Amino acid sequence: MYIPATDRERQEMLEAIGLTSVDDLFAAIPPRFALNRELHLPSALTEWDLTRHLSELAHRNESTDRVVSFLGGGAYDHFVPAVVDTIASRSEYYTAYTPYQAEVSQGTLQVGFEFQSLVCSLTGLDVSNTSLYEGATALVEAVNLALNATGRPARILISEGVHPEYRQTLATYRAGLPTEIVTIPLVNGLTDGRALARQADDRTAAIVVQSPNFLGGIESVSEAVRIARGSGALTVQVFDPISLGMLPRPGDLGVDVAVAEGQSLGTPLSYGGPYLGLFACRSEHLRRVPGRMVGETTDRLGRRCFVLTLQTREQHIRRDKATSNICSNQALLALRASVYLALMGPHGMREVAELCWHKAHYAAGKLAEVPGLTVLAESPFFKEFVIETPGPAESYLAPMLAQGIHAGIPLGRWFAGRERELLVAFTEKRSREEIDHFADAWRQVLASTA
Repeated sequence: MYIPATDRERQEMLEAIGLTSVDDLFAAIPPRFALNRELHLPSALTEWDLTRHLSELAHRNESTDRVVSFLGGGAYDHFVPAVVDTIASRSEYYTAYTPYQAEVSQGTLQVGFEFQSLVCSLTGLDVSNTSLYEGATALVEAVNLALNATGRPARILISEGVHPEYRQTLATYRAGLPTEIVTIPLVNGLTDGRALARQADDRTAAIVVQSPNFLGGIESVSEAVRIARGSGALTVQVFDPISLGMLPRPGDLGVDVAVAEGQSLGTPLSYGGPYLGLFACRSEHLRRVPGRMVGETTDRLGRRCFVLTLQTREQHIRRDKATSNICSNQALLALRASVYLALMGPHGMREVAELCWHKAHYAAGKLAEVPGLTVLAESPFFKEFVIETPGPAESYLAPMLAQGIHAGIPLGRWFAGRERELLVAFTEKRSREEIDHFADAWRQVLASTA
């Protein structure tokens, strides 16, 4: 850290607190725990020499711009318009991710209010909070809401098409609690509706589906809603925000709670985080919504202003009646999502969704022509699908990376018996030339390993 203080200034500060040296500040630390403060740094460099040295170090890094990504599975390489970075970087919006005295910052609250409004418009549901940490814990909070709303702590039915890491997170949260989590298998890439209907009973609190699901298939969410209502359970849908540009909204399908990973709304991949959890539900569950909710009101002078209307957390007056121990939100990333959604609007969202759909289907056709590859698109899909390779999928990742391609996600990491399958994703950023190169690279790699 660079501290712009001269030796004289440091000495004056030490004298002001009655000390003679910096070492006196650490006198309370026993010698055996004290660090060796000799750093053995090289001699100081001029600004130009230092800049050149750092540039040389930076050039050793492998630029991600030289690698084309066909990775998906919950985190996607979507285009982020420059205006998102510009607005999110403005000083008016600089904020901690969890402002505890939020009423002091009307700008922060207004962003939260606009974010909630945009998420409600996106999902077709009545109520949204100001965001959660990421998609997996948003799903956990949705299940908790269903357990509380139905008063049925016994069973949760969850599709195998839900992201495996989301299912693992849910199992971790419910471990040791009296809740049975029943996984409904997939048939031809979609949730087995017959198995779902057989398992649903008067002990079921929630039916959880993901559409498009983890393998890319577009589920019959309305069927899950019908089965859930027949058993008195709530329906929870995990969704892809971009897909709602062309697919029906959860609220329009009768879903009770909808959750998502919001990374695709203006947040770069960033090596896996931080990301953004979206959470929306019907108005009758307002009091059970986790986290924070911003409301609009007027001050004593009649001026429009914003307040934290709901904070159902244990640290406030809810105490033991708190719906969740989630006590904050992702304010900065919610701002980015708000800017992205406001910029794109309904027409822009539809255009991005259609680009993803068309490019994924073009890619499926190209990959199906590659000898040795099989496209396992057994059902309608949005921007992801599964391909089967002649040998273990993991074995092809390094040769494909040597061609400048992240080839996909091996499904054997989560699904026994699917060690030869890769999940591949295609966003609006992938050009026809990149997709053609992807198919050609597969031809070369498979020919060299035959």
